Amino acid sequence: MGRHCVRVLGFLGLLLALSASATAGEPPGLLPAAQRADAIRVYKAQRRMELLRDGRVISTYRIALGDAPLGHKRQQGDEKTPEGDYHISYRNPRSRFHLSLRISYPDEADRRQARAHGVDPGGDIMIHGATPPGFRGDWTDGCIAVTNAEMDEIWRRVPVGTPIRIVP
Repeated sequence: MGRHCVRVLGFLGLLLALSASATAGEPPGLLPAAQRADAIRVYKAQRRMELLRDGRVISTYRIALGDAPLGHKRQQGDEKTPEGDYHISYRNPRSRFHLSLRISYPDEADRRQARAHGVDPGGDIMIHGATPPGFRGDWTDGCIAVTNAEMDEIWRRVPVGTPIRIVP
């Protein structure tokens, strides 16, 4: 191979490396509005989460929950996943669990209940990645977890403000 070919290949390699470093760590973008979810449903007992659009299921995921999945979250550290109607309040592209979508827990009713019992309601409840493919079992501190590949799909479909209903 001649010097010219080596130089061209070297230049192409440098361009590829620069291109990869420019996009490395960048989360996927949102899909067009017509392809996004307009609601999320979580069925804790079935360990299932559905993304919906116009009342129709567009994606279904097997999920992991908190280590103590039965019942509604009442306080910090109880390892329960909340139940009720919330919304996605923040998208965290730099989550320690790949990507994450913050659920608006605690709401005012949750804070009132916690105050009445003299406890901290907790917070930072997320839908996030980091569940190994094929893993069975609950392992989070109250969050809803999927695989990283699934989280990439969910991230592309779920904007801030999307309502989420979590049922027992």
